[in-house]
Amino acid sequence: MAKLSILKRPQVDMINGPLLKNMIKFAIPFFISNVLQSFFNAADLAVVGSFCGSDKVAAVGATGTLARLIVCLFVGLGSGAGVVVAHAIGAQNRSSIGKTVHTSIFFAFAGGAFLSVFGYFTCGYFLRLMNTPTEIVELSTLYLKIYFLGTIPMLLYNFGAAIIRATGDSRTPLKYLLVAGIINVVLNIIFVTVFDMSVDGVALATALSQVYSAVMVTRALMRREDDCKLDLRKLRIYKKEFIDILRIGIPSGIQSAMFSIANLSVQTSVNSFNSTAISSGHATSNSIESFVFMGGMALQQTAVNFMGQNVGAKNRHRVHKITATGIVCVTILYLIAAVIFLLWGEQLLGIYIKDSPEAIRWGMLKLTMIGTTSFIYGITDVYSGVLRGMGKAATSMTISVIGICGVRVLWLNTVFKIPKYHVMESVYMVFIISWIVTLLMQLVVYRVVTRKMFKKWQDEQKTVPTPA
Repeated sequence: MAKLSILKRPQVDMINGPLLKNMIKFAIPFFISNVLQSFFNAADLAVVGSFCGSDKVAAVGATGTLARLIVCLFVGLGSGAGVVVAHAIGAQNRSSIGKTVHTSIFFAFAGGAFLSVFGYFTCGYFLRLMNTPTEIVELSTLYLKIYFLGTIPMLLYNFGAAIIRATGDSRTPLKYLLVAGIINVVLNIIFVTVFDMSVDGVALATALSQVYSAVMVTRALMRREDDCKLDLRKLRIYKKEFIDILRIGIPSGIQSAMFSIANLSVQTSVNSFNSTAISSGHATSNSIESFVFMGGMALQQTAVNFMGQNVGAKNRHRVHKITATGIVCVTILYLIAAVIFLLWGEQLLGIYIKDSPEAIRWGMLKLTMIGTTSFIYGITDVYSGVLRGMGKAATSMTISVIGICGVRVLWLNTVFKIPKYHVMESVYMVFIISWIVTLLMQLVVYRVVTRKMFKKWQDEQKTVPTPA
């Protein structure tokens, strides 16, 4: 079999070398990317809040859930493209690598165009369907219309970044994201303070910053000297690669969307107490915990890419090692966070909440119950990434829909409704229960999937003719 035409060694060799060192090396830029995105999103609200008033902040904030739900599916498809490329790289299938790259970029452009038109003309309808307050629905609609006009560059970046990461390079997408984030913040301030814009200025700044990241990722792919090189003349849909991308990407997108829906049920339950202190403590602890969850997400994506290449290469001896290394890393990460929450949780909450000891008390309840047990969730994250890396995205989605979404919705609409259990402890207990149920299902499925996969590889080896 011909070797790949890679002129220089990848930044991270996923198939050879020490696993722990390489997985951490790959995960760190991913983690920084996730943190930066949160900081830049917060900066949008901060600029609007500082210069435009609370109604404008509410208008921007009201768009978040809808935007995430609609975009999740297409971002999941980008993840599918990365897995297909990783499989092809591991198998050294040069033709499939090129076809997947060109199919992915073509589909990102076409999908972004569709999403722009669909989002532009329907966002107002969906905002009203979500009972968005009348006084802000017009501003929220304006924000989303401009936001959706930027979906082509957003999808180009996500698909392109997924392809680049699949080659073992997680630093390059980070560099582009960092510059794009700075552009976003600077343009936010200029549009709002100099041109006297409000939510439209913030949305326009976001769209323009995404244009930069999309151009840079596309340029990076066009300048590659290996089989991931992008040639605009070859852009088209290749049927087999497209089906593979959809097979892995659609379940990944649905899984992300279902998490959002499940969390909406949790938020509705929190709101049922009609307590500002409870809501404030819950929201603040969510913000603090999110930084740890970003680390878990980075390790999940690391598992996706490492498993993808090694499954493509049929490296049986590394499959279980990747899983075990990911579990060890994520467990250590979450246990360190748990210690920090227990020792300095009140101080961390105090950064957000300065005048409500009661809100801090409720925030500490969540940090204590969730923070000390979230290593279970971290492990489920790794198993989810491992299964997706094996190409079993639909299986991973099904487990999450049943274990995470199903358990939470069922609990919150049955047990939580009983007066005796209508307490915040009951809301947070459902997180722990759903994680345990999901992990148990993943353990069984992982064992079955790997045994079948190894047997298939063994049978294929037996059918390979020996040279005369």
